[in-house]
Amino acid sequence: MDDKQRIMQIIEEEKDEFIEAADHIWETPETRFAVKESVQQHYKVLEKEGFSIEKGVAHMDYSYIASWGSGKPVIGITAEYDALGGLSQQADVPEPTPVVEGGNGQGCGHNILGAAALAAAVGVKTFMEEKGLKGTIKLFGCPAEESGYGKAFMARDGIFDGLDAALTWHPMDFTQVWANSSLAVIQAYYDFAGVPSHASGAPELGRSALDAAELMNVGVQFLREHIIDPARVHYAFIDAGGESANVVQSHARLYYFVRAPKLGQAKEIWDRVTRIAQGAAMMTDTKVTMEMDSACANYIPNHPLSIAMDKNLDIVGPLQLTDEEMDYERKLAETVPDSGPRKLERIQASFPDMPDDEARQLADSPMLLKKLPLHFSDSAGISTDVGDVSWIAPTAQFNGGFEPQGTSPHSWQWVSNGKSSVAHKGLLMAGKTIALTAYDALTDPNLLAKAKADFDKTMGGSHYQSIIPDDVMPR
Repeated sequence: MDDKQRIMQIIEEEKDEFIEAADHIWETPETRFAVKESVQQHYKVLEKEGFSIEKGVAHMDYSYIASWGSGKPVIGITAEYDALGGLSQQADVPEPTPVVEGGNGQGCGHNILGAAALAAAVGVKTFMEEKGLKGTIKLFGCPAEESGYGKAFMARDGIFDGLDAALTWHPMDFTQVWANSSLAVIQAYYDFAGVPSHASGAPELGRSALDAAELMNVGVQFLREHIIDPARVHYAFIDAGGESANVVQSHARLYYFVRAPKLGQAKEIWDRVTRIAQGAAMMTDTKVTMEMDSACANYIPNHPLSIAMDKNLDIVGPLQLTDEEMDYERKLAETVPDSGPRKLERIQASFPDMPDDEARQLADSPMLLKKLPLHFSDSAGISTDVGDVSWIAPTAQFNGGFEPQGTSPHSWQWVSNGKSSVAHKGLLMAGKTIALTAYDALTDPNLLAKAKADFDKTMGGSHYQSIIPDDVMPR
C-alpha cells in the first residue's frame, strides 16, 4: 500500500468520529462568532487525537489553533462551523419544513466543511506519526465565515504568519478546484440620529433619521452607474426608526456591503458610500456615524498547489452513490425546476467539446459526479475570508460536489441534505483530498518551492495589510 492509500485508509478507519461531529454541529446550528456548541465537537476529536490546542485566538472565544508536529514545513488547514440565520430545516425532507420557525440552519454546509478539515488534519497527523515524518500540521478553527469573516481578524492578528501552505475546501453542487478569484468586501453600519417630533402637530421641530437613511440609499443607487462593473453594493435596514408613522423618526440604521475584485477598489467605493451618507445627513440636518463590521480580501489561488489538489481529486475519485442515494438527491434537485439552463451552461462551458446529448444527460442528473476541469480565471462572484489567508501564504481550495445539482448555497435544500449519507461521503472525499495535498506539501520540497515562487510573483512585492482597524473587534 502506498502512502496516499494509507492516508485515505486512516480517514476511512476513523470516519465515524468525523461524521458524528458533523451531525452534532448540524443539530446545534450557531451563527457568526457565537459558535460555542459547534466548536466543542472539534475539541472533542482533537483532544482525543493528541493535538495541542490554543483556544480563543484573535479575540474570538470559539476560534482555535490545533497543532501537531514540529519544525518545517508548516501546513495549515482551515475549518469552518458556523450556520446561517433563518434557514432552519428538517433533515431529509424535500420541502421547506423548519425545525424552529425563523431559526438557524446549516445552509452552506459548514458542518461538513469543518468536519472534513478535521478529518484531513487527523489523517495526516496519524500518518506522520506512523512514518516519523517531520513538519507541522495546523488546523485553524475559524468562526463567522458567513459575513463576520473570522479569518480576516485572525489574519490581522498574525495567526497565519509562518505557514508554508494553506488548504481548504467548500461544499458545492459540483466538484472543481477553486482556481478563480473572489470579491473583496467591506461591511459597515451607518447610524443616523435625528430629533423626534409629532409628525402632524410639530413636523418643523423634527429631524428625520429615516429620511436621511432613505436619501443615502437613493444616493447609492445613483452611484451604481459610476462604479466598475464587477462591483456590488448591498444594503439592509437594521432599524427603520420604529413602527409609528405619526412621529418623526429620531433613529435609523443601515447595514452596507461593498464588494469589488480588489480590496483597494472596494475601499474606494466604500469611501464614496460614506460620503453619500454624510451628504444625506447634511440634507436632513441629522448626524451620521459609521461603524465598520468586518472586511475580507479577494482570494488569490496558488497555481502549483491548485494543480496538486486537482490531481488528488482524481486519486480520491468521484462519489460512489447508490440508486437510493440518487433518488434521494433527485427529490431535492427537483425543487429547483428552473435550474436546467444554468446547469447545462456550466457543463458546456467546462467541456466545450462534449456532445450535446452527453452534456444534457449530465445536466439532467440530480448529482454532478463528474469533476469539472481545472481552469484559472480572474472572474469572481462571491466573497470568502479565505482570501485573507491567500495573501499571507500560498493557498489552494476546491469545491466538493455533494449537494443536489442546481441547488444553491444558503438554501433549505442544503440544510435538508446536511446529515445524509451523501453528505457523509462528501465529507470523506473532501477530507482525503485535503490530506493528500497536505502530504504532497510535507514531502515534496519542490512543490513548496514552486508554490512560493508563484506566490511571490503574484504578490509582486506587495504584503498583506488588513483594512480592519485595530480597534474593531469580532462580535
